[in-house]
Amino acid sequence: MTNHTTAVSHGNRTNTLEASAWMIGITLVLFFLPAINGFIGGLVGGYKVRSVGKALIAAILPAIVISLGLWVLLAVLEAPVIGFVAGAAAGTLIFFADLGIFLGALLGGMVGASKDSV
Repeated sequence: MTNHTTAVSHGNRTNTLEASAWMIGITLVLFFLPAINGFIGGLVGGYKVRSVGKALIAAILPAIVISLGLWVLLAVLEAPVIGFVAGAAAGTLIFFADLGIFLGALLGGMVGASKDSV
């Protein structure tokens, strides 16, 4: 007597780490669109994971990577850092990039979850 198990299909659902990789990749490819690049990356990653909670968890890694990447990029290019104004500008850029990733992940997770339930 054999035991047959049936796998439940969840569409094109991906794991959290893979969704993070999508978010990072798209954000880096669209580097020339500040804030929008993170939103698009978060949207795709959130949609692929198909869950709001998992999408927000997946957005933590890209937020850290993108923040460090922007800091390293500014340091390597020896961008002129003149006091508080330049530091605040870089901080604002990083904030909006991370905000875009989280908002995109939230929206993508919601859309993916609703599509998965249909």
